[in-house]
Amino acid sequence: MRRLFLALLPIVTLLSACSTTDYDLVSTASIPPKFHDKDPQDFGARTPHHHNIHGIDVSKWQGDVDWTKVKASGVSFAFIKATEGKDRVDAKFNEYWQRARAAGLPYAPYHFYYFCSTADQQADWFIANVPKSAVYLPPVLDVEWNGESKTCTYRPSSLTVQTEMKRFMDRLEAHYGKRPIIYTSVDFHRDNLVGQFNDYHFWVRSVAAHPTKIYEERRWAFWQYTSTGVIPGIAGNTDINVFAGSQKNWKNWVSAVSKPRPTP
Repeated sequence: MRRLFLALLPIVTLLSACSTTDYDLVSTASIPPKFHDKDPQDFGARTPHHHNIHGIDVSKWQGDVDWTKVKASGVSFAFIKATEGKDRVDAKFNEYWQRARAAGLPYAPYHFYYFCSTADQQADWFIANVPKSAVYLPPVLDVEWNGESKTCTYRPSSLTVQTEMKRFMDRLEAHYGKRPIIYTSVDFHRDNLVGQFNDYHFWVRSVAAHPTKIYEERRWAFWQYTSTGVIPGIAGNTDINVFAGSQKNWKNWVSAVSKPRPTP
């Protein structure tokens, strides 16, 4: 993971054993899934179920969540939608992060980026609506092509994408004292992010194959492997993710990133 965490020297030591191959690939026995999946995929030997640390990402579409049941089921973390663009706040954000905290579940807010608004407008909106207490784990920047949007179909050049992302993340890091995590999808990464931002944690979506097969030379910290998971305490489908490292890596990483880093 050296390339992924190059600029995060205090954390590199903690994650030195963390990689996408920390599990035992010699074993070919079937690995029972930690959670039920309504549409399970066959990932072969490199199944996400080799990983010990599983988490969820949620938004208002999950409705009422019993966070105590979620925690008791074995969920280790939650990424929670906070804001979108320059003028939207998820209706469940404040409830979710406070109840996740009460249940003792590590949590982080995420922002869905719109390229029809400036980086500063969106950073201002996020900071205005996400208190520092809601940023236990580092905040997440969700960047993907939004083909379903009726109001923003603009697809800027890769250079513009990278410049805007950097500006937005610099603003959040300066305010919260934590370097953001980047969430992205296969096509967006291919178009804009190959070889870029190697000193940031990446959270990648890959629901049909192991990430190493479709993300060129990308070291990842989190892998979203299904959108049809079944989590006790949540009605309906839920996205499930795994952390790249071991349980020990996870505890050390959470301990490190839950404390704001000094900023210049």
